[in-house]
Amino acid sequence: MRDVSKFLSGFKRFQQSYLGEHHDLFDQLVQQGQRPRALMIACCDSRCDPALLTDCDPGDMFVVRNVANLVPPHVQATYFAATTSAIAFAIHNLEVEHVIVMGHAQCGGIRALLEHKTPTCNEEELITKWLGIAEEARLKVLQALPGKPIETLSQACEQAAILVSLENLMSYPWVRQRVDDGKLDLHGWYFDMRQGELLEYHPEHGTFDVLVPHLEVESCTP
Repeated sequence: MRDVSKFLSGFKRFQQSYLGEHHDLFDQLVQQGQRPRALMIACCDSRCDPALLTDCDPGDMFVVRNVANLVPPHVQATYFAATTSAIAFAIHNLEVEHVIVMGHAQCGGIRALLEHKTPTCNEEELITKWLGIAEEARLKVLQALPGKPIETLSQACEQAAILVSLENLMSYPWVRQRVDDGKLDLHGWYFDMRQGELLEYHPEHGTFDVLVPHLEVESCTP
């Protein structure tokens, strides 16, 4: 079994940076509390740490992570309170100005949703119940892309699930009110790990377009 020394070494580097060289920032966060501008709803996938992907400092972003970056609809809020209470805290208590739902390529949760297997144990039942939040996305993709390869279906469903979460966010009266008042903006982002790009959903034409393009790295080979 692997040990946790890598994480301990990482914490020491954090100490040196934020409790040493840049201690003023952390002192301020301790004394004045957190005031993040954005709530990020992201996937639990270990390859998609939102703070790492966006190079944020402590205090910049309030993060909620769950399987497949899903938001339950308002009618199911009490059934999935771990996610919905965090969203409520970010919007009501912290008064964030932005909510970003960030999906990603190769999402295992969305792949499981598409495979639609019958649960065979308690663990699978929990996962299946949670992924049911995005059932609408699965059905739409299967109807729109019959017979397509699983890779094509997966990417389409990953992006469709982001839209379901954005729609579900608007089912909360206190979210809709803040959006209507111009105090809150909702964003749908998609991290394409294969291309190294960040895409954003544009509702005016219903597509995910490149927000941050692929980085062209010059070869150092003579």
